[in-house]
Amino acid sequence: TKGLWTEFGSERVIDTPITESAIIGMAAGAAATGLRPVADLMFMDFYGVCYDMLYNQAAKFRYMFGGKAKAPMVVRGMIGAGFSAAAQHSQSPYNVKGLLIQAIRDDDPVVFCEHKLLYDIKGEVPDESYTIPFGVANYTREGTDVTIIALSLMVHRANEVADKLAKEGIS
Repeated sequence: TKGLWTEFGSERVIDTPITESAIIGMAAGAAATGLRPVADLMFMDFYGVCYDMLYNQAAKFRYMFGGKAKAPMVVRGMIGAGFSAAAQHSQSPYNVKGLLIQAIRDDDPVVFCEHKLLYDIKGEVPDESYTIPFGVANYTREGTDVTIIALSLMVHRANEVADKLAKEGIS
């Protein structure tokens, strides 16, 4: 989010108090009026605080209002341990941009999880807008002996293991 306030101003980027229920309630209300808010709660550990607004309200708008209301909102949060951020902050590049744009364009609430240890990974990311569809696997290796299924940081760990196994003749 670095630089967003400078680029887009206070009309589009709102620095809120740390009150997860209010953040998600405001995002749900904004979504119901036709906006596409992206709420950044930072740490997934605090989702329980605002779960009612997300799960019992925003996620059910379409059904509660007979299909006449949508809740096109994204809730971002970090998962995973790894940088000594205390118990409350340690529960758990190309794809990020494409998936986040897909999440923003979706008409229902999307919880977007980003692993803390992936923030320092650099890679090529096109300037133009593109999406990566939900529910479609990204195959990083093709093999014949073993199938490894992973997500987030574990994709990188699984690829490291696959590289080691390949040296032993295991595909």
